[in-house]
Amino acid sequence: MRNPNDLFNTDALGQLSPEEILEGGIGIEREGLRVNGRGELALTPHPAVFEPKLTNPYVTTDFSESQIEIVTPTGSSPEEIYHLLSALTTAVHQHLNEGELYWPQSVPGIVPEEDLIPIADYGSGEAARKAMAYREGLARRYGKKKQLISGIHFNFSFSDATLKKLWAPHQKEMTFKDYKNGVYLKIVRNYLRHRWFVIYLMSASVGADDSFTSTCLSSLSRRDGHGASYWEYGMSLRNSDCGYRNINPLFPRYDSVAHFTSDIRAYIKGGLLSEAKELYTQIRMKPKDVGNLLDSLEEDGIQYVETRTIDLNPFDPCGIAEDDIAFMRLFMIYLFAVPETPYENWQIEGLTNENSVSTRGLDPGLSLQQDGESINLFCRAKQIIREMQRLNRQLNLGCGDIIKKAACRVDYPDRTYARRLMRLIEEEGYLAGQLRLAKSYHIDFVSRPAPDDPTIQTMLNKTLTGGQTH
Repeated sequence: MRNPNDLFNTDALGQLSPEEILEGGIGIEREGLRVNGRGELALTPHPAVFEPKLTNPYVTTDFSESQIEIVTPTGSSPEEIYHLLSALTTAVHQHLNEGELYWPQSVPGIVPEEDLIPIADYGSGEAARKAMAYREGLARRYGKKKQLISGIHFNFSFSDATLKKLWAPHQKEMTFKDYKNGVYLKIVRNYLRHRWFVIYLMSASVGADDSFTSTCLSSLSRRDGHGASYWEYGMSLRNSDCGYRNINPLFPRYDSVAHFTSDIRAYIKGGLLSEAKELYTQIRMKPKDVGNLLDSLEEDGIQYVETRTIDLNPFDPCGIAEDDIAFMRLFMIYLFAVPETPYENWQIEGLTNENSVSTRGLDPGLSLQQDGESINLFCRAKQIIREMQRLNRQLNLGCGDIIKKAACRVDYPDRTYARRLMRLIEEEGYLAGQLRLAKSYHIDFVSRPAPDDPTIQTMLNKTLTGGQTH
């Protein structure tokens, strides 16, 4: 394939209307823990109304039986997705077990000893057995407490109609599948280079209760006076060594689908991964058949990408603000357009920057690496904001207000979610502050009336009957 900078850039997008550029699919997956009124992990079964887990399309579990995962349908706009997420979050709150709450942030509250943390129970049958066996393996390799850390996954795709217009000038030199793969591969590579920026803007996991893992607690320098610790400059425990990381750093090739799948198979054969989905990368390429990931990537190509960087936002009742969903959509378009540099160690540099911002992102003197050179975090963040503003103007996307709101967090670090959470911990304590938010959200959601939107009603009917309509 030709140089991606020649194929995927602002000039290519400039041939499209703003509507065509913004047309596509977005979706949100929100993980969260059930807790009791004291903030302790709930050890009760998953609410029966959402069973069976393997077939419920919108509300299931992740690692633990105590961990509810909300999966929105694919939508076409941030407004639509937030509306769907809000409706599903309402359903979760209204059907929690008696006395339970939905924990509002990524790091757990009070957790029991490892042997008491329940792995998700998927019932009987071969699919259930495989799902549970995979999680049992994760528990042995990483520990159950770490697996309780929750977050937001953001899914993105361009519409095929848009991609076919972009592909049209190149159809004599490549197939549509190869062109489409190239689009998403470039987005993946650039996301891995720039993921530190998402961590800065959207992280909010800065502390932990003393019942959490000792390795995580040892990195936290401040005490809240109520049995918890928190960072001075750090922003995201979830994106640091405390969170989802493979035991050994893994850097598969992203220059082609064939090279990527070959590398993942080699990692599995060498015992570095149990299966492909154990690769805890910050962004995943998703195929048509996610249950047969590698073969489907090769045969069907990349259908969409899933970013996995965003912490739960404890200051939004749905775990992510609508403005942040809109920003992420624009950011994906920016990653398509922004040129790649030939710097060879970009994956190592991306991981280094991820670590730096996760643990010291609010340090005003923090420097990042950019193509082997040092640059101040805030100088680099402002460069990205300017580039996104220029892209927005050139393509007439109408996203200026969304960019301004992100720029405000760069110009005023005290307005980041991480710093706001630090202030809450200082004022109320880690546990008490989160419990107050959890109870407030729960009261609000429980009191909401049944929706009168037919689309929402249909979605909830499938949700509350385990994927089986009446």
